[in-house]
Amino acid sequence: MDLRNIAIIAHVDHGKTTLVDQLLKQSGAFRENQAVAERAMDSNDIERERGITILAKATSVEWKGTRINIVDTPGHADFGGEVERILSMVDGVCLLVDAAEGPMPQTKFVTQKALALGLKPIVVLNKVDKPAAEPDRALDEVFDLFANLGANDEQLDFPHVYASGIGGWADLELDGPRKDLSALFDLILEHVEPPKQEFQADQPFKMLATTLGADPFIGRILTGRVEAGTLKVGDPLKALSRNGDRIEQFRCTKILAFRGLSQQPIDEAVAGDIVTIAGMTKATVADTLCALDVDTAIPAQPIDPPTISVTFGINDSPLAGKDGSKVQSRVIRERLMKEAETNVAIRVEDTPGGDAFIVSGRGELQMGVLIENMRREGFELSISRPRVIFREEDGQRVEPIEEVIVDVDDEYSGVVIEKLTSTRKGELTEMRPAEGGKTRIVALVPSRGLIGYQGEFMTDTRGNGVLNRIFHSWAPYKGAIEGRRQGVLISMENGVSVAYALWNLEERGKLFIGAQEQVYTGMIIGEHSRDNDLEVNPLKGKKLTNVRASGTDEAVRLTPPVRMSLEEAIAYINDDELVEVTPKIVRLRKRHLDPHERKRAARADA
Repeated sequence: MDLRNIAIIAHVDHGKTTLVDQLLKQSGAFRENQAVAERAMDSNDIERERGITILAKATSVEWKGTRINIVDTPGHADFGGEVERILSMVDGVCLLVDAAEGPMPQTKFVTQKALALGLKPIVVLNKVDKPAAEPDRALDEVFDLFANLGANDEQLDFPHVYASGIGGWADLELDGPRKDLSALFDLILEHVEPPKQEFQADQPFKMLATTLGADPFIGRILTGRVEAGTLKVGDPLKALSRNGDRIEQFRCTKILAFRGLSQQPIDEAVAGDIVTIAGMTKATVADTLCALDVDTAIPAQPIDPPTISVTFGINDSPLAGKDGSKVQSRVIRERLMKEAETNVAIRVEDTPGGDAFIVSGRGELQMGVLIENMRREGFELSISRPRVIFREEDGQRVEPIEEVIVDVDDEYSGVVIEKLTSTRKGELTEMRPAEGGKTRIVALVPSRGLIGYQGEFMTDTRGNGVLNRIFHSWAPYKGAIEGRRQGVLISMENGVSVAYALWNLEERGKLFIGAQEQVYTGMIIGEHSRDNDLEVNPLKGKKLTNVRASGTDEAVRLTPPVRMSLEEAIAYINDDELVEVTPKIVRLRKRHLDPHERKRAARADA
């Protein structure tokens, strides 16, 4: 059977996973009576909750006697490690662009990687049936984007279709019949070349591992595209590292291929196909699986270096161990090392004490997803504020700079520009009107300046602004950037909070806790209205006497507390604070719970 391997790339929420759903349905990948969840490719719980693709996943459809392997790639730059690996398995890309928004930062990130690999793009202008859609403008912007990213003449001569993923149609003309996706299927068969590996079927078997997984029945599994030769179940193989060093020798126990949404066992893997192999115990991502007489490893795509780091530590608060079952540093280390093995964009280092681990990655969202997965698995952790990773280039200290694209109502554009360029040391590069009375602002801002800005941005824009960011380049250090201005309210007692005490504390600032909640010494229970930290007693009840009240007592009515999400909490804290994460709750605390230790640490830092 003929083969085509294609990746679908798009910005977050441009309809990529919805379009894949329709491709599966219209190709007959589902049975008539099969129950299929909406956005079937979003298999991870967090993916379904947040509506984003985190893990790259493959599927396959059949169209006119040709098998099309489709790879659904993450749309967020924080998960770029997945994107870079997966693009090495395909021969073409299908770039999905919202006809109203046009190309966005994550579109640029993934497209740049695809064009650099020489992949030919097909452009799908999605959501052309939206009232605000401007497909002609979006198409011009895509062409400009390709030109700016250094596309060659062949890549600039790209075909395009007009589509509605949710409507399940694609046409070569904007006023086409709008019946089904056959125009897109035919374009893929015509424009994407068959894998060149098909001509190497008579050579010894070679495959580059791009994703690592685990199956409860067959153990460790590796997925990749067969670069040469054929493989049958039971054949002996060996694994080579990037440097060509031999890692292990093993026998292939199972070969799985993507058929619709499921993986099915097959007897033989052929050159050019995307398959999953079982039987190894040590081989991992970027290793070469090959026949015993092969000595040269397949070159692996280099991965962009991490830009931020976060310290994962044990939870040593007085409430440790009450919610989670995995609290020891040894267990936390094993879990982080396992994550670093499957996710090549993450790096884990031990600290001298052994109770904490420095985890480096691409961004706050990537760290937030890792922490969220761990807390759902029963871990208790203490998390530090994210720190930007600096580098030395030519004797000069450089830091990561991000390109920020903001769509905001015209009336709030002034405050956004002031915050990005003045407070956070950014540089405005573009400002132009956008549809619906909005302004599009493009700025280059140090990554340090964007840590903790999302919540402030939503407040400044009354929740109506949209902010997208992507790594742009390394640039000389921009100098000190002011952090959080407000101090915090710190509990000075252990126990259960009292409504009367919190009611009296409300004039001091915003509270993060409500009545009848467990607190401990050193726990942050609110934000002070001034710039200094203040120790308070949230347990102090009303003094009771045997004198009857005269009816003048005020009723205790508490303002609902501010409840932060995990990412908001991590971005909010200062360097001397931590986020306590358990399966049930997220708390803020000082790094040193004892007030005397805090003062000593502050004097040492000064």
